[in-house]
Amino acid sequence: MTDMPELIAELVEASKRHEQYRDRECINMIASEGIKSPAVCQMLDMSHDLATRYAEGENDRSGHVKKRFYQGQKYMSKIENLACDAIKNLFHTTWADIRLISGTHANTATFKGLSLASKNNKMVVTPLSCGAHISHDYTGLAGSILGIDNINHVYDINEFNIDPEKSAYVIRAAKPGIVTFGGSLFLFPHPVKELKAVCDEVGAYVAYDAAHVLGLIAGGQFQDPLREGADFITASTHKTFPGPQGGVIMGNIDTPAKERATRKIQYAVFPLSASSTHLGRLPALGIACLEMKLFGQELAAQIVKNAQTAGQYLCENGVKVVAEHKGFTKSHQIALDVSGFGGGNKVAQDLEDVNIILNKNLLPYDDQSSKENPSGLRVGFHDVTRHGFREGEVKYLCDLMLDVIKGKRKPEEVKADVLALKKEFCGVKYGFQTVEEALKHVQKA
Repeated sequence: MTDMPELIAELVEASKRHEQYRDRECINMIASEGIKSPAVCQMLDMSHDLATRYAEGENDRSGHVKKRFYQGQKYMSKIENLACDAIKNLFHTTWADIRLISGTHANTATFKGLSLASKNNKMVVTPLSCGAHISHDYTGLAGSILGIDNINHVYDINEFNIDPEKSAYVIRAAKPGIVTFGGSLFLFPHPVKELKAVCDEVGAYVAYDAAHVLGLIAGGQFQDPLREGADFITASTHKTFPGPQGGVIMGNIDTPAKERATRKIQYAVFPLSASSTHLGRLPALGIACLEMKLFGQELAAQIVKNAQTAGQYLCENGVKVVAEHKGFTKSHQIALDVSGFGGGNKVAQDLEDVNIILNKNLLPYDDQSSKENPSGLRVGFHDVTRHGFREGEVKYLCDLMLDVIKGKRKPEEVKADVLALKKEFCGVKYGFQTVEEALKHVQKA
């Protein structure tokens, strides 16, 4: 066994190397990873004491603190209320809960709360093979932890989306308590508006997992699920939404049924699934809300434009990009079929070897037992966009990817070009450089 001093020395060194490697030397294209501005990072650094505190208790129907069971909450409650109001202001909602520490935690509380409110343990979801998050699935927390019975939406592989007409039939037949939209491989808006009436018809609550697309929604560049009929949104706050790691649930509490569901969701947050709610992230979440209020539309539009540019360019240069007939994507990500180049596992590893980081991904038509080497790659563009990439830089990055995928050049040659490109785009755009800069803007406003 390694001695403690040696273990800690190696731990510190590995941490330093990681920060240098992933932050300064790699181009990140993992669709589930976001990037914070210097101001958001600074706000986190200013919240060390807050990050050590507890605030267990109940919230009211606006999402504000109602009752806490610890002393010393004078400023903590104010911080939580203000951060909650920042989220509600940005997304035009009447209620939010920001105590969730991840998107999966948000799903846990929402699915549990809605199953209690509806007194119905059935949920219609996108198939896991077609892009749903594992937390939606019977093999994940929905089924294995919460005991929810899953029934799949009908998914149209040609359209890379839920089939609204056939899914309406499924919803009527199953009569679920919850119908869920959203996911992890998420190229196009889901048919919330088209299926809202049938959900109401059977008395199902509509939940929308916006973890991947929350920043695009904030920037007005994707569907607006609450305005299309979703009762509740769950999300992460650290993917396309460029805040600290955490989760959120939101909704407009405008009917007795939603009020009842909100009570059950809040009960599922506390006491059922939360104790420490990682309070140190909340001031930084507020700064991220301000950034998205000011820069979100421009940022989100450029993210989508960059993703579509990459889809078109890679397709024109011999790589199969799914959904070509639909313009490849309307979100922050594209999906590649690289089965003709050795498969997703091989290509993802080859790209990692030159410091381009993305992930292999099963595609809906894959053999679902081929998890170790699926056909696909999922490629995200919000990180590179926030570093300042526009269409020209995206095409150059695609050229580097093509050099690897097609074996045109030696890996060490491509890696040198990747490092040079990363060095040129190491700053963060569409945000504030310091908290003081954010405050000056607020004071001017």
